[in-house]
Amino acid sequence: MQKRKFWGWGIEGGGPSQEDIDQSISSVEKRLGTSLPRTAEPPKENELNLPSIRIKVPATLSAICRNSPWERAAHHYGASYRDVVRAFRREFPKPPDWVAYPQSEGDVSSILDWCGDNKVAAIPFGGGSSVVGGVEMPSLDSGNYEGAISIDLSNLRKVMEIDKTSRAARIQAGILGPDLENQLRPHGLTLRHFPQSFEFSSLGGWIATRSGGHFATVYTHIEDLVESIRAVTPSGILESRRLPGSGAGPSPDRMLAGSEGILGIITEAWMRLQDRPKFRASAAVLFPEPNGFLKGAEAVREVSQSMLFPTNCRILDKTEAFNNGVGNGDSAVLILGFESADHPTDKILERGIEICRGAGGTIPDNQINSQSGESSSVNREGAAGAWRKAFIEMPYIRDALVGHSVVVDTFETCITWDKFPSFHKNVTAAVEKALQEICGSGSVSCRFTHVYPDGPAPYYSITAPGIFGSELEQWDEIKAAAADIVISEGGTITHHHAVGRDHRPWYDQQRPDIFADALRAAKQNIDPGAILNPGVLLDP
Repeated sequence: MQKRKFWGWGIEGGGPSQEDIDQSISSVEKRLGTSLPRTAEPPKENELNLPSIRIKVPATLSAICRNSPWERAAHHYGASYRDVVRAFRREFPKPPDWVAYPQSEGDVSSILDWCGDNKVAAIPFGGGSSVVGGVEMPSLDSGNYEGAISIDLSNLRKVMEIDKTSRAARIQAGILGPDLENQLRPHGLTLRHFPQSFEFSSLGGWIATRSGGHFATVYTHIEDLVESIRAVTPSGILESRRLPGSGAGPSPDRMLAGSEGILGIITEAWMRLQDRPKFRASAAVLFPEPNGFLKGAEAVREVSQSMLFPTNCRILDKTEAFNNGVGNGDSAVLILGFESADHPTDKILERGIEICRGAGGTIPDNQINSQSGESSSVNREGAAGAWRKAFIEMPYIRDALVGHSVVVDTFETCITWDKFPSFHKNVTAAVEKALQEICGSGSVSCRFTHVYPDGPAPYYSITAPGIFGSELEQWDEIKAAAADIVISEGGTITHHHAVGRDHRPWYDQQRPDIFADALRAAKQNIDPGAILNPGVLLDP
């Protein structure tokens, strides 16, 4: 079995080849106009020097708890740029004292009972792919905690029951994306939820953070696929009734979706499934500059309001297209795709292309693909295939760039169509100014990850030369500048990355005060000892 990195994304030795990594670094050097000397190497396990363990687990839990340096370090951080930089610095100041691997829901209850009786902070851990500080240990001083434990749900990884008639399944929350799909595949079914973190993220983590999948329209957020949720809380089991829909008051499922582990630990859920697709069609549409990105955005708006419901409707600005190998840097590129388990999608694609041409787009003949059959490779060819490859490899490339002191990160948001042109202009200008002042240079690019009839979800990427030893401080300033302008321009602090600890200051500005009071009251009632994920969404 391949070993996960304890300091960054993915598995040891995984990801793109060294040749591909070197090419990516060379491309960044050309973009920034500077050489990137190697400044740091990833940490090694024998270099770990972690703080002493502060608490002992009882004998009744000892069989499912571990405290090796690797276990503690691997559960210290998530997988954000900030996390990787700190790992490169060999900074692991707040590891969990123990990592628990419950074998059953009863084990989860026993762990929470012990944590409540002994004032131990309990941090739910799915795949550890958080990019917002969602699984990081809190400062124990803030809540007078005696210690902290990470509760890793990776042993709860089974599809327990399938209702083929209703097209739904009861699934344990610790299951990772590939294992989930592998267990559904023999039944001809799919959850059809593929976030970028798919390989190393869990069902429970998707629900707890309101994950957004790869597909651009219709079922974008995980809560749209939830039929019911079961969670262990410090006050007992919380389970909603399994129904296709209900108007019976506020939804308990919606309370748990996005709760980020502060109300309970999700152990299983009934999820709505779909038949595996057999028909696919896609095209890459070019929108030449000047104003190619805004023209492409207008095409996306029209497609999103046309009721065609594309699976992929991703506009990349000229820089983003070039960086991802889907354009030559002269045009924005719209990747448009459709799929179905029931009928061919060629005619639907034709109508989508017609809309795009009407908005000023052009489509090279070699960028229209259509195939049928479950093993169709249409999404792996042409511009769509190049983008998909870059999308999967991106986190590995990011980790490599950290070793060259590059400040490279993303931030995402959502805004209504009427505000988007001015929003995009002002956000880009503010972040470019911050990069110039903080790093001396840098680039900002944008793509849409998801689109709705009433607005897009813009996703911004930043790349800038860092100063060795000061990368984290530079990132802090850039992050603050980006978050400030997003909030002041009316966007959301996060569309699908979640809040965690990194977005807390801006989440506090965004949410209504009365709602914050209601959330605190719910937290106090469900988790009176404030042991669950302190500091995420709410202070202890």
